[in-house]
Amino acid sequence: MQKAPPTPKGFRDIKPDLAKKRRAVINQIVDVLEEFGFAPIETPTIEFAETLKGKYGEEERLIYEFKDRGGRDLALRYDLTVPVARYVATNNPPLPFRRYQIGQVFRGENPQKGRYREFTQLDFDTVGSDSLEEDAKIIAAALKAVKAVGLKSSQIKINDRKNFEGVDKEVVIALDKLEKIGEEGVVNELTQKGLSKAKATAILQSMANKPLTDNLKSLFKILDEGGIDSREYIFDPLLARGLDYYTGAIFELKIPSYGNLSIGSGGRYDNLIGMFSKRQIPAVGFSFGLDRLIEAIQN
Repeated sequence: MQKAPPTPKGFRDIKPDLAKKRRAVINQIVDVLEEFGFAPIETPTIEFAETLKGKYGEEERLIYEFKDRGGRDLALRYDLTVPVARYVATNNPPLPFRRYQIGQVFRGENPQKGRYREFTQLDFDTVGSDSLEEDAKIIAAALKAVKAVGLKSSQIKINDRKNFEGVDKEVVIALDKLEKIGEEGVVNELTQKGLSKAKATAILQSMANKPLTDNLKSLFKILDEGGIDSREYIFDPLLARGLDYYTGAIFELKIPSYGNLSIGSGGRYDNLIGMFSKRQIPAVGFSFGLDRLIEAIQN
């Protein structure tokens, strides 16, 4: 009997039962996003490599790049945020522009629990407003969406990238791995980069004691006044979000029953669209990873 060919590592077939669950979850989230005023768009799976490069920091090495028959440098999209920034610069939609998008993204990393080399993201963003009301709207929509799919207990961790001003980029990269490798792992990584263990430990402690920025004080006040339960969000001064394009508040959504793994994340990225346009256009958004979201529901 001839053996059927396998799929490449990190890529997979999705069988009918799981495909139905995925579609049901997507529909429930879309209902919430449209209630909040977000409209759908679609962007290409493939972009010019230069569109994606220079936006993701250390993670740029995970981009799938290739040349087409004309010798042009192309890449599979790494996320849906950079493509929407390119979309806005290209199409100049009326602002503020609130969009959501569902699509496949690709990262050449080692597959792990709830993470594959091809996976589905559900993104939603507000483009064209620097108001913290929009940050709060994004957070409120994310929290309502997870309730809509049946996850009653969730908490969103929030920090401000301004807490990392003046901090060496290598420190931010190490801190972004905190939940994966623990405090000892972060200290060890920093010592491998040339710091003494005492200096690395002191940096970690200093970052852990960072206070709320004025920006976050204002954001938390808006969340409280908007009726968001204070148990549903928490200030985490060690939350880093290693992607280079974040400029303000950053978010990471956790489900206690699902452990330390994030099922969604996002933040403010006020400079990204300006890389493609002569105008500096502020933006803030959030992204769900569908596979982890499904796992959390089934957990």
